[in-house]
Amino acid sequence: MSAETNKKIINRFVEFINTASEALAIELISPDALFHVPGRPAPMRGPGGYLEIVHMMRSGFPDIQWTLDDMVAEGEQIAARFTMRGTHQGAFFGVPPTGKSIEVKAINFYRFLTGQIIEEFGQPDLLGLMQQIGAVSAN
Repeated sequence: MSAETNKKIINRFVEFINTASEALAIELISPDALFHVPGRPAPMRGPGGYLEIVHMMRSGFPDIQWTLDDMVAEGEQIAARFTMRGTHQGAFFGVPPTGKSIEVKAINFYRFLTGQIIEEFGQPDLLGLMQQIGAVSAN
């Protein structure tokens, strides 16, 4: 697949993470995909694993939306920069809801195989997120 085709897949992937659509997950994510998530000892796997990540975020921030700010594609890989925005309305990593709005940056690296995402290394600014909901001091 070309870099341009993979860019189109990433744009559809943004639609998936913003809707948590199981159909889009199955379309875009290989059953063999690995998702390396900070704080997890083992990668998440396949469409179900990524849906679990999205649902975990939505449990704390039900209105969360991701915006794709930038991406760079080369061959079968894409680096993408996102902004996540939402409202802390549910418990998140043990922090009770605060009603505070968040705006958090993330940089993710994707690898593709036969038109599907096969691997992601995600690096969200979890420290910034925890500071914004008051779980960690900003000083």
